[in-house]
Amino acid sequence: MIEPKLEVPAELRDLAEKTIDQAEKAFGMFFEAATKSMSSVPGAGTDVSKQALVFTEQNMKSAFEHARKLVHATDLQEAMRIQSDFLRSQFTSAGDHMRQMTGSLMQPGKGKS
Repeated sequence: MIEPKLEVPAELRDLAEKTIDQAEKAFGMFFEAATKSMSSVPGAGTDVSKQALVFTEQNMKSAFEHARKLVHATDLQEAMRIQSDFLRSQFTSAGDHMRQMTGSLMQPGKGKS
């Protein structure tokens, strides 16, 4: 069975790319402001908050990269493969982030017995 091609006009793909670029730029400005804001607030929770912000930024970058790949998918099978790869990488990334976060939270308690 032959998969039908995704007939998306080049103009629409270009518009989608530009929209992704604009959204990524806006998120970049948000993350820059949030990072500056956090660095001015001392406290024990600041390190965890900074780490959470870094993880969120990494996730958003992955999502923008994913969106760019989807914009260029030429058939449904390719789009599904791209989606599957993205979900797999997000699950792996989420697990890594959780391990890092719990490791950071547990470290201050080491040696306090």
